[in-house]
Amino acid sequence: MKLLLIVAMQLLALMVNAQKDTLVQDEIGTVTLQEVIVRNNVDYKSILKTIKLDTTFYKAFRNLRIIEYDAYNSISMRNKQSKIVATYNSKSHQKRAAGCRATSFSNIQTTGNFFDADSNYNYTTAKLYASLFFSKGKECGETNIVKGTEIDAASKKGFDKHREQLKTLFFNPGKKIPGIPFIGNKLDLYDERAHEYYDYRLDYTEYEGKYAYTFSIKPKEGLEKSGDLVVDEMTTWFNAKTMEVMARNYRLSYNAGVYSFNVNMEVQMTTVGNLLVPRTLRYKGKWNVLFKGREDGEFTATLFNFKQ
Repeated sequence: MKLLLIVAMQLLALMVNAQKDTLVQDEIGTVTLQEVIVRNNVDYKSILKTIKLDTTFYKAFRNLRIIEYDAYNSISMRNKQSKIVATYNSKSHQKRAAGCRATSFSNIQTTGNFFDADSNYNYTTAKLYASLFFSKGKECGETNIVKGTEIDAASKKGFDKHREQLKTLFFNPGKKIPGIPFIGNKLDLYDERAHEYYDYRLDYTEYEGKYAYTFSIKPKEGLEKSGDLVVDEMTTWFNAKTMEVMARNYRLSYNAGVYSFNVNMEVQMTTVGNLLVPRTLRYKGKWNVLFKGREDGEFTATLFNFKQ
């Protein structure tokens, strides 16, 4: 009898908790709202629109072009047996003066075939990392302006095209990527098609001592293994006061036969004066492209000593 009473109380608690969430229809789709958002008459429509149009995540990385900072860089590459075959570790410093930036390095340590005989990167993962955090000699005239500088893969070729496609995955997860067969439209998390496959949720939480809106996207129950999905999960914490991205975690995967990938990303932000910048970026990814080979790599970027 006592056991039945305990079970009944647990079921009642689950029912009460379930009633706290509210389903609303928005242009994004059907969104689950946490009870505190509904109770306090939060303008969730405005918040959801801001989230959909967010550019602060991309701008945070562009801000790195106009400031000084140090970074610890760690990259590891694995073979088909998941054994580490090449590594790279260093400390870098970005100096900025007279409108130009340049990267210097110290404590460089490498293993395996990370570089070729001409000191070029042997791996696309490394090339991408370098394009995000290292300058090519002295680079001048860069800005942190986002408007009018949308990532454009369609006009690029070769590695430049591939890099732009990867940057779209990094900075604008949830948006279409032109030039990738079978997948481009499946990345859009906000169109009519996506509403059939994903659940959306908006919560009001605390993140590292600050209030935040947490927006999460997950496949609908039972569709986790659907061939029509690319985003396995994405959670973003937005500062409740500024609506800037505080952190984002996401998992992407797809298998189209001629190519496949499985990517995990974690990004944490900080502020330098009035600028939002990434402070930590963790990546684990497997790529397999027909005629171009397979890559299994991971990297961690730890940024600090920022100076405007």
